[in-house]
Amino acid sequence: MPSALILNRQRGYPSHRLGLSEFLTRVAAGLRPGGDFTVVLVSDRVMRRYNHKYRGQDGTTDVLSFEGEGGYLGDILISAETAFRQSARSKTLTFEANMKRLALHGLLHLMGHDHETDDGEMRAIETRLRRRFKC
Repeated sequence: MPSALILNRQRGYPSHRLGLSEFLTRVAAGLRPGGDFTVVLVSDRVMRRYNHKYRGQDGTTDVLSFEGEGGYLGDILISAETAFRQSARSKTLTFEANMKRLALHGLLHLMGHDHETDDGEMRAIETRLRRRFKC
């Protein structure tokens, strides 16, 4: 069964209580993504660099996915700072739930989905999976 490694490369927002590991284990068992993957928690500064280098966007974003090769599914980068700000502005979304949603979103990208080109298909799948995995 595919597994997820979580790397915390930022210091601003505690991640040890997020339950990401257990969540990703359940998601990987349910979706069978086809390979191992890594979730890397980064700062806005780091995310901005990656967003500029790989997407030509001068600014931070919440999640980026990078496909792997040779049986390795790839890497998901999540800006913990942006995720925290998003949840702080919401009346219902917690930081923990937002981190899980962003990890799921990134995983769907690694599995070949692209919301920028699929006429809403990925959004529908993601909405269904959020209910299924309670995030």
